Amino acid sequence: MPDLLDTTQPKTIVVVGGVAGGMSCAARARRLDESANIIVLERGEHVSFANCGLPYFVGGEIEDPAALLVQTPASLHAALALDVRPGHDVVGLDASQKTVTVQTADGQQSIGFDALVLSPGAAAFVPPLPGIDSPRVRTLRTVNDATDLRDMVTGGARRAVVLGAGFIGIEAAEALAAQNLEVTVVELAPQPLPPMEPELAWLITEELRQLGIDLRVGVAAASIEPGIDSDSVVLADGSRVDADMVVVSVGVRPDTSVFEQAGVACERGAIIVDSHGRTNVPGIWAVGDATLSVDKVTGARRPVALAGPANRAGRLVADDILRPDHAREIPQPVGTAIVRVGSLAAALTGANRRALVDAGVAFRTLHLHANQHAGYFPGAAQVHLIVHIAPESGLILGAQAVGLEGVDKRIDVLATAIRAGMTVDELIDLDLAYSPPYGQAKDAVNLTGMVGENVLNGTLALWYADDLTEALDSALVLDVRRADEWVTGHLPGALHIPHTELRERIDEVREHAAGRPVRVMCASGVRSAIAHRVVTQAGMESASLSGGILTLRATLGDRASELLETEAVLQPV
Repeated sequence: MPDLLDTTQPKTIVVVGGVAGGMSCAARARRLDESANIIVLERGEHVSFANCGLPYFVGGEIEDPAALLVQTPASLHAALALDVRPGHDVVGLDASQKTVTVQTADGQQSIGFDALVLSPGAAAFVPPLPGIDSPRVRTLRTVNDATDLRDMVTGGARRAVVLGAGFIGIEAAEALAAQNLEVTVVELAPQPLPPMEPELAWLITEELRQLGIDLRVGVAAASIEPGIDSDSVVLADGSRVDADMVVVSVGVRPDTSVFEQAGVACERGAIIVDSHGRTNVPGIWAVGDATLSVDKVTGARRPVALAGPANRAGRLVADDILRPDHAREIPQPVGTAIVRVGSLAAALTGANRRALVDAGVAFRTLHLHANQHAGYFPGAAQVHLIVHIAPESGLILGAQAVGLEGVDKRIDVLATAIRAGMTVDELIDLDLAYSPPYGQAKDAVNLTGMVGENVLNGTLALWYADDLTEALDSALVLDVRRADEWVTGHLPGALHIPHTELRERIDEVREHAAGRPVRVMCASGVRSAIAHRVVTQAGMESASLSGGILTLRATLGDRASELLETEAVLQPV
């Protein structure tokens, strides 16, 4: 275990990197110890700024760039007596001598420390494409990046290409589209927002199209050909997109090479820390985007580039430096995040399917489409919700949601449930705020618990959109929607009996099934769950389509129009 500071002696704490983790650590350290000499070394011009607000400045919603500056060196010195030094780039570390070498405009200098906190963050990854050095190519990671992009927008740029459809890329695309630019988004993955489940990502795809954004998925940029008046982005499929500006947002990489060369242990570039943020080198801690985290659900080891965990870790590292006997461990992250896409919000917490499969964790998936508030109150809209649970214990493993309103509330509750180690049936008992404008007496979270409990105890059996081929080949598909819903699109060969008529017509189901299992479906999964119980108790094997045709359509995407059959609605003459 690394040596801890003797808190009875004067000390120098050097923090490398400001913004979330570093400034949180420095501020907490000052609140704990007035006698400490606390120095913050920041490579850039701004030591405390709102990273997450940058796209909204580019899009004009935040008009004043000064609003992005959370604190300045002067304000930090006045409030907390911190010695904050922007323009100080740490280029060397001598762990044995406890010194860092800093490059400034006036040359190099050496600064000693008793405790060193590394918060270098992560740098935007710029792929080595031909033409990537064009002056029209920008990243979006700093305040200067944002002001450069804003200047290009106000300077007459009319066409933009965004490389990468992750959270920042989507926010940048939305911001530029709001400024009436023609925007093309290029993403190597088969969908935007790759961490989202495909059936929810489809809702994002449709929203981007509504915003007029040209989305190119499953293809990479091959090169950028600079021109006199504009550049041309050449894609791997041979197509070309002209651009007055190109925003590169294909990921970040931990900015740790200086420290790794000095003996700080890293894994794939990320600094390895223990549960208190301590590195392998005595007297050196690390926090933020550049550190390796262990996922609470899957145990996967990876950096988590989110402001919330970095802020909390910085505070806890300061505790470990100055009050080690009372310092709590840094919690393992669950990766809760949210992004606005047009009129929609998309959020996630915990593990997605891919992460669970990669980790070898068994799971079941629940799909719900509950209203965000009482259906009879004006403005009711669905929250499209996916929750993964352990098949035996019902432990909540992950959740995602997309909707117009109420997405943040549900994901925050489910993130809390994951942190608390709750099982899905325990969601039934949560006493959540209810009033018609804000929720339902049975909130979407409570309903998730009810569905999950039914699945765990065998009351409800589910089939999934991914099982469609098997269902069409070897089962009877029973559609229990109303007639006006049926004609808008149904599966070929499906038997249509509205759920209100099912009990009187159960013999038709038995006849058509002819010994085959029955796969029931409706719009969202509510009526099919009722019908499933009727069919099951009539002695037939049955399962209800998880999420109904809403989830089926989203899973099929553009293929839905090819597969689903429609019928003309006869009008009275």
